[in-house]
Amino acid sequence: MGIITWLTTVPARAGILALVFIAQGAVLAAQAPASPTWELRLAAAAYFLPEEKDYLQPTITADRGALHLESRYNYEERNSLSVFAGWTFGFGSRARLDITPMFGGVAGDRDAVIPALALSFTAGPVQFYSEGEYVVDVHDTSDRFLYNWSELSLWPADWLRVGLVTQRTRVFEEPRDVQRGLLTGVSIGRFEGTLYWFNPGSSDRYFVTSFGISF
Repeated sequence: MGIITWLTTVPARAGILALVFIAQGAVLAAQAPASPTWELRLAAAAYFLPEEKDYLQPTITADRGALHLESRYNYEERNSLSVFAGWTFGFGSRARLDITPMFGGVAGDRDAVIPALALSFTAGPVQFYSEGEYVVDVHDTSDRFLYNWSELSLWPADWLRVGLVTQRTRVFEEPRDVQRGLLTGVSIGRFEGTLYWFNPGSSDRYFVTSFGISF
């Protein structure tokens, strides 16, 4: 059987068509955008307080595409664990705005439901980040409180940032409703560390150190 005759047989034609479809599928798979992968971040903030016991506040976040998952301990209340799920909406490239509405809850020394919002804006060396929560106690719905942590940073170098920080919390007692302070941090590869100095120059000043690693 000559090669031309062989190519005209049904099995040969079917085999050629299968190879063509396989090749086309490989080309389309190579051209299709890759499915998003999980991005994880582990962080811990150590609070050094002047008149109360120091404590550690760990946080775990997981992102896959726009999906955002987060869990914290000792954030809304001591000995309490909170979990959140949210979706990130991003806008812009040079000036980048990311908004992540979330919903979650906390259980432990405080039991509550929590609508929350995280916002990040970056324009060149300037960065603003804010996370806010409205905590509603499930045992007494009149017991409500707004938590907030905000940072305004300037990056004079790729690895160094300096800026301002504010915090509103009920985890420890403070004469000020909103604490204000200074921050300085470094970022090297997957690692980052930041020192916060709240209420500088006053008798109720305190420090927070934060360390994180991303995967």
